[in-house]
Amino acid sequence: MASPRDLSVLTSWHADWSGLRVGVLGLGVTGFSVVDTLAELGAQVMVVAAGAEELRITMVDVIGATYVQERSGEDVPHELIEFAPELIVVSPGYHPDHKILLWAAERNIPIWGDIELAWRVRDKVNTAQWLMVTGTNGKTTTVQLTAAMLAAAGFRVAPCGNIGVPVLDAVRDPQGFDVFVVELSSYQLHWMTGVYPYSAAVLNIADDHLDWHGSFEAYVAAKAKIFENTQVACVYNKADKLTERMVENADVMEGARAIGFDLGAPGKSDLGVVDGILCDRAFLDDRHSTALEITTIRDLEERGLAAPHIVANILAASALARSFGAPTEAIYEALKTFSLDSHRNEVVASVGDITWIDDSKATNPHAADASLTANQSIVWIVGGLLKGVNIDELVSRHAHRLRGAVIIGVDREPVTAAFERHAPGVTVLEVEADDTSHVMVHAVNLAADLAHSGDVVLLAPAAASMDQFTDYAERGRLFAQAVRNKVGGEADGDSASHE
Repeated sequence: MASPRDLSVLTSWHADWSGLRVGVLGLGVTGFSVVDTLAELGAQVMVVAAGAEELRITMVDVIGATYVQERSGEDVPHELIEFAPELIVVSPGYHPDHKILLWAAERNIPIWGDIELAWRVRDKVNTAQWLMVTGTNGKTTTVQLTAAMLAAAGFRVAPCGNIGVPVLDAVRDPQGFDVFVVELSSYQLHWMTGVYPYSAAVLNIADDHLDWHGSFEAYVAAKAKIFENTQVACVYNKADKLTERMVENADVMEGARAIGFDLGAPGKSDLGVVDGILCDRAFLDDRHSTALEITTIRDLEERGLAAPHIVANILAASALARSFGAPTEAIYEALKTFSLDSHRNEVVASVGDITWIDDSKATNPHAADASLTANQSIVWIVGGLLKGVNIDELVSRHAHRLRGAVIIGVDREPVTAAFERHAPGVTVLEVEADDTSHVMVHAVNLAADLAHSGDVVLLAPAAASMDQFTDYAERGRLFAQAVRNKVGGEADGDSASHE
C-alpha cells in the first residue's frame, strides 16, 4: 500500500484530493456534508455511524462512498481497519475517547473536524471571510443578528455552522458569498485547528457540556480556540472575565484588536449603553471623545428585543458587523425588522393576568438564569438532562422570586435535592408521566394550580431535552399546545420577537 499522503499540501479545493482514503464518523447533517464534499473532491470515503436516516445511507452509495454501521461489542469495524484511512473526519458530538478516535490516535492518523476541512476547501467558488461566534448561550441569535446586519449593508452573507447549515454546504454554494457568520459549538472547537477568522466573538462562559469535555477547564479551553489567529477583532464580554482572559491569552494576527461589549458605558475600544442608547466607541476615528449611536433601548422594546441578554447579543453582533465594515445605519435598519426564533422567551398566552412563557431553548443554567432574572413572580417548569451540570446555585439565586416549581425529566432527584437544600419554602411538584405526549399536559396542569394573578409560568428547564423529547423545539411545542388547551387565549403579538 502507498505511504500516507502529505495532508499539509491539501489547503485548497483545487489541490489533488483524489484517492485520499478518508474515514468519516457520523452521518447526520454535518457528517453527510463531509462525505458529499470529499466524494466531490475525488477522495475514497468510508463513513462509520451507529445509525442514520435511510435516505442518507442510500445517498452515500449513490455518490460512491461506503457506509459501515457500528456494531455493538466491536472495538473498531474491521472494514475500517482494512480500509486503512489516511485521515479521519469526525462529526461534532463524538467524544474524544470514542474507540475509533483512540484507535486512530494510536496509529498517528490525523483527525479533523468539519470546520478544518471547510477552511481548507473554502476557495471552491470564492474565498469568503469568516466571522465566528461561540459562547454558552446566545450563539444562534448573535449569528442571525450579525448576518441580518451584514445583509442590510449589502454584503452577500451566509449564517452557517452549528446554526443548522453546515459550513461545507455554504462553501460549495454556487452563488458564492462575501462573508460567512459561523456558529461554533465547543465540540467543533475541540477539533478545530488552522483556521484564521476575520473576527471572532465569545459571548459568555458558564458550566455546560461537562459530561462531554470532562471538566470546566477543558470546556473553556475548547471555547478559547476561537480567538486563535484572529485577523481583525476579538470580541469579548466585559461582564465575563473568562472571555477577557481568552483574548489576553490568544495568539492572534498582528494588528488584531480586543473589542469589549457590555451593558455599561463603553470604553475607547468598546460597545455599550449610555442613557438608553446603544453606542459604538470602537469603530470610528475619534473614539477618544465621541461615539456612534446604533439604536435605543426604547426602539428595541418595540420589537421585544430589550431583555438584557438580548441587548448584549445585539452589541456583540454589532461589533462583528462593524468590524467587517457595516455602517451603523444598516445595523439600525436590520434591527427594525429582526425577529427572534421560537422557544426563546416566547409568550405563548396571557390569560387571567397570568403569562405563559416558552423558553425551552434555555438548555443550561446560564440561559435559565437570564430568563428567570427577567421576571419577578414565577412558577418555574424545570428539569431534564442536566449534562453533568449542578443547578444548586441557580435555585438558590432565584428562590425569592419563585411562587413554585414544577419538575420534569426522567431523573428528577438532583433538581428536587437542590430545592430541598436551597429553597425549602418553595412549593415543588413533580411530573411523573413518562409518555412524551403527556409530560407537558401534566406540567401545565400543575403550574396552573400554583399560579396566581400577576405570575409568569416559565418553561426554562436549565437542562437538555433528550431524556423525554426529540429536542428543545418539541419540548416547547408540546408546552405551547398544552397551555392553549388549558387556558385558551392567543399568543402575544410580539411572541416571535422574544428570546
